[in-house]
Amino acid sequence: MSGPQAGWSNGDRALAAGKLMLAWVALLWLLEVVDVATGHALDGFGVTPRDPSELVDVVPSSFIHFGFAHLAANTVPLLVLGFLAALAGLRRFLLVCALIIVVDGLGVWLIAPDRTNTAGASGVIFGLFGFLLVSGFVERRPWGVLAGVLIAAVWGGSILAGLAPTQTGVSWQGHLLGLLAGVAAAFVFRRGPTAPAALTR
Repeated sequence: MSGPQAGWSNGDRALAAGKLMLAWVALLWLLEVVDVATGHALDGFGVTPRDPSELVDVVPSSFIHFGFAHLAANTVPLLVLGFLAALAGLRRFLLVCALIIVVDGLGVWLIAPDRTNTAGASGVIFGLFGFLLVSGFVERRPWGVLAGVLIAAVWGGSILAGLAPTQTGVSWQGHLLGLLAGVAAAFVFRRGPTAPAALTR
Protein backbone atom coordinates (compact mmCIF):
# COMPACT_ATOMS: atom_id res chain seq x y z
CA MET A 1 0.00 0.00 0.00
CA SER A 2 1.29 3.43 -0.89
CA GLY A 3 0.23 6.86 0.23
CA PRO A 4 0.08 8.67 3.56
CA GLN A 5 -1.43 5.69 5.41
CA ALA A 6 1.25 3.21 4.30
CA GLY A 7 3.37 3.71 7.41
CA TRP A 8 0.51 3.92 9.88
CA SER A 9 0.47 1.62 12.88
CA ASN A 10 -2.62 -0.37 13.83
CA GLY A 11 -3.31 2.18 16.54
CA ASP A 12 -3.12 5.03 14.02
CA ARG A 13 -5.58 3.26 11.74
CA ALA A 14 -7.99 2.55 14.57
CA LEU A 15 -7.86 6.16 15.76
CA ALA A 16 -8.46 7.51 12.25
CA ALA A 17 -11.32 5.06 11.65
CA GLY A 18 -12.91 5.96 14.98
CA LYS A 19 -12.67 9.70 14.34
CA LEU A 20 -14.15 9.33 10.88
CA MET A 21 -17.14 7.30 12.05
CA LEU A 22 -17.81 9.56 15.04
CA ALA A 23 -17.76 12.56 12.71
CA TRP A 24 -20.09 10.78 10.26
CA VAL A 25 -22.62 9.91 12.97
CA ALA A 26 -22.36 13.39 14.49
CA LEU A 27 -23.21 14.83 11.07
CA LEU A 28 -26.28 12.60 10.81
CA TRP A 29 -27.52 13.72 14.24
CA LEU A 30 -26.86 17.37 13.40
CA LEU A 31 -28.85 17.02 10.18
CA GLU A 32 -31.75 15.44 12.06
CA VAL A 33 -31.73 18.29 14.59
CA VAL A 34 -31.91 20.74 11.67
CA ASP A 35 -34.66 18.64 10.09
CA VAL A 36 -36.81 18.74 13.23
CA ALA A 37 -36.11 22.43 13.80
CA THR A 38 -37.26 23.25 10.26
CA GLY A 39 -40.46 21.21 10.38
CA HIS A 40 -38.88 18.22 8.62
CA ALA A 41 -37.83 20.28 5.61
CA LEU A 42 -34.93 17.87 4.93
CA ASP A 43 -37.25 14.88 4.45
CA GLY A 44 -37.67 16.05 0.88
CA PHE A 45 -34.12 14.86 0.17
CA GLY A 46 -35.32 11.27 0.27
CA VAL A 47 -35.68 9.43 -3.03
CA THR A 48 -39.06 9.28 -4.76
CA PRO A 49 -38.81 6.64 -7.49
CA ARG A 50 -38.73 7.25 -11.22
CA ASP A 51 -38.98 11.02 -11.02
CA PRO A 52 -36.01 12.44 -12.97
CA SER A 53 -35.79 15.46 -10.65
CA GLU A 54 -35.19 13.08 -7.72
CA LEU A 55 -31.88 11.80 -9.10
CA VAL A 56 -30.13 14.68 -7.33
CA ASP A 57 -31.25 13.15 -4.02
CA VAL A 58 -29.57 9.77 -4.60
CA VAL A 59 -26.58 10.71 -2.44
CA PRO A 60 -28.20 13.06 0.14
CA SER A 61 -30.89 10.48 0.93
CA SER A 62 -28.31 8.33 2.75
CA PHE A 63 -27.73 11.13 5.26
CA ILE A 64 -31.37 11.99 6.05
CA HIS A 65 -33.62 10.19 8.55
CA PHE A 66 -37.30 10.29 9.36
CA GLY A 67 -37.07 11.10 13.06
CA PHE A 68 -34.67 10.41 15.90
CA ALA A 69 -35.92 6.85 16.42
CA HIS A 70 -35.04 6.03 12.81
CA LEU A 71 -31.59 7.56 13.26
CA ALA A 72 -30.98 5.89 16.63
CA ALA A 73 -31.71 2.48 15.12
CA ASN A 74 -29.02 3.08 12.50
CA THR A 75 -26.39 4.69 14.71
CA VAL A 76 -24.79 1.69 16.42
CA PRO A 77 -24.56 -0.61 13.38
CA LEU A 78 -23.19 2.23 11.26
CA LEU A 79 -20.57 3.04 13.90
CA VAL A 80 -19.46 -0.56 14.36
CA LEU A 81 -19.51 -1.77 10.76
CA GLY A 82 -18.08 1.49 9.46
CA PHE A 83 -15.25 1.39 11.98
CA LEU A 84 -14.36 -2.20 11.06
CA ALA A 85 -14.46 -1.46 7.34
CA ALA A 86 -12.37 1.70 7.74
CA LEU A 87 -9.59 -0.14 9.60
CA ALA A 88 -8.26 -1.43 6.28
CA GLY A 89 -7.73 2.11 4.95
CA LEU A 90 -9.74 5.30 4.78
CA ARG A 91 -9.36 5.84 1.04
CA ARG A 92 -10.71 2.42 0.16
CA PHE A 93 -13.43 2.77 2.78
CA LEU A 94 -14.65 6.03 1.27
CA LEU A 95 -14.64 4.49 -2.21
CA VAL A 96 -16.61 1.50 -0.93
CA CYS A 97 -19.17 3.78 0.74
CA ALA A 98 -19.46 5.94 -2.38
CA LEU A 99 -20.20 2.90 -4.52
CA ILE A 100 -22.77 1.59 -2.04
CA ILE A 101 -24.53 4.95 -1.71
CA VAL A 102 -24.75 5.55 -5.47
CA VAL A 103 -25.78 2.01 -6.44
CA ASP A 104 -28.29 1.76 -3.61
CA GLY A 105 -29.79 5.17 -4.32
CA LEU A 106 -30.10 4.56 -8.04
CA GLY A 107 -31.58 1.12 -7.42
CA VAL A 108 -34.18 2.54 -5.05
CA TRP A 109 -35.02 5.20 -7.64
CA LEU A 110 -35.58 2.45 -10.21
CA ILE A 111 -37.50 -0.22 -8.29
CA ALA A 112 -39.05 1.24 -5.13
CA PRO A 113 -42.87 1.32 -5.04
CA ASP A 114 -44.68 4.37 -6.38
CA ARG A 115 -45.43 7.26 -4.05
CA THR A 116 -42.75 6.31 -1.53
CA ASN A 117 -39.98 8.43 -0.05
CA THR A 118 -36.85 6.48 0.92
CA ALA A 119 -34.02 7.83 3.06
CA GLY A 120 -31.64 6.74 5.79
CA ALA A 121 -28.25 5.12 6.35
CA SER A 122 -29.60 1.56 6.39
CA GLY A 123 -28.58 0.99 2.78
CA VAL A 124 -25.00 1.87 3.74
CA ILE A 125 -25.22 -0.41 6.79
CA PHE A 126 -26.40 -3.37 4.72
CA GLY A 127 -23.70 -2.57 2.17
CA LEU A 128 -20.94 -2.51 4.78
CA PHE A 129 -22.25 -5.79 6.17
CA GLY A 130 -22.02 -7.37 2.73
CA PHE A 131 -18.57 -5.91 2.15
CA LEU A 132 -17.18 -7.16 5.47
CA LEU A 133 -18.89 -10.52 5.08
CA VAL A 134 -17.15 -11.45 1.82
CA SER A 135 -14.02 -9.31 1.52
CA GLY A 136 -11.91 -11.67 3.65
CA PHE A 137 -12.85 -14.58 1.41
CA VAL A 138 -12.30 -12.56 -1.77
CA GLU A 139 -8.86 -11.40 -0.61
CA ARG A 140 -7.96 -14.73 1.06
CA ARG A 141 -7.09 -13.03 4.33
CA PRO A 142 -7.64 -15.27 7.38
CA TRP A 143 -8.39 -12.39 9.75
CA GLY A 144 -10.86 -10.98 7.25
CA VAL A 145 -12.60 -14.34 6.98
CA LEU A 146 -12.83 -14.57 10.78
CA ALA A 147 -14.20 -11.03 10.97
CA GLY A 148 -16.83 -11.88 8.36
CA VAL A 149 -17.92 -14.97 10.28
CA LEU A 150 -18.19 -13.02 13.56
CA ILE A 151 -20.10 -10.19 11.89
CA ALA A 152 -22.52 -12.71 10.36
CA ALA A 153 -23.04 -14.28 13.80
CA VAL A 154 -23.77 -10.93 15.47
CA TRP A 155 -25.69 -9.05 12.77
CA GLY A 156 -26.93 -11.81 10.45
CA GLY A 157 -30.35 -12.18 12.08
CA SER A 158 -31.05 -8.45 11.91
CA ILE A 159 -29.89 -8.32 8.29
CA LEU A 160 -32.17 -11.18 7.27
CA ALA A 161 -35.10 -9.55 9.06
CA GLY A 162 -34.42 -6.29 7.22
CA LEU A 163 -34.67 -8.09 3.88
CA ALA A 164 -38.19 -9.38 4.55
CA PRO A 165 -40.68 -7.73 2.15
CA THR A 166 -43.51 -7.99 4.69
CA GLN A 167 -42.35 -5.16 6.97
CA THR A 168 -44.43 -2.00 6.78
CA GLY A 169 -42.55 1.25 6.31
CA VAL A 170 -39.23 -0.46 5.65
CA SER A 171 -37.49 -0.34 2.28
CA TRP A 172 -36.43 -3.94 1.84
CA GLN A 173 -35.46 -2.95 -1.70
CA GLY A 174 -32.96 -0.43 -0.36
CA HIS A 175 -31.60 -2.97 2.10
CA LEU A 176 -31.18 -5.65 -0.56
CA LEU A 177 -29.59 -3.28 -3.05
CA GLY A 178 -27.21 -1.98 -0.39
CA LEU A 179 -26.21 -5.53 0.53
CA LEU A 180 -25.55 -6.44 -3.11
CA ALA A 181 -23.60 -3.21 -3.66
CA GLY A 182 -21.41 -4.01 -0.65
CA VAL A 183 -20.67 -7.50 -1.97
CA ALA A 184 -19.80 -5.99 -5.36
CA ALA A 185 -17.53 -3.44 -3.65
CA ALA A 186 -15.58 -6.30 -2.04
CA PHE A 187 -14.66 -7.48 -5.53
CA VAL A 188 -14.18 -4.06 -7.13
CA PHE A 189 -11.87 -2.78 -4.37
CA ARG A 190 -10.23 -6.05 -3.36
CA ARG A 191 -6.60 -6.13 -2.30
CA GLY A 192 -4.13 -8.86 -3.16
CA PRO A 193 -3.98 -11.89 -0.85
CA THR A 194 -1.51 -11.91 2.00
CA ALA A 195 1.76 -13.43 0.83
CA PRO A 196 2.54 -16.74 2.60
CA ALA A 197 5.67 -16.93 4.72
CA ALA A 198 8.71 -18.30 2.90
CA LEU A 199 9.51 -21.94 3.69
CA THR A 200 13.00 -22.56 5.02
CA ARG A 201 14.88 -25.68 6.08
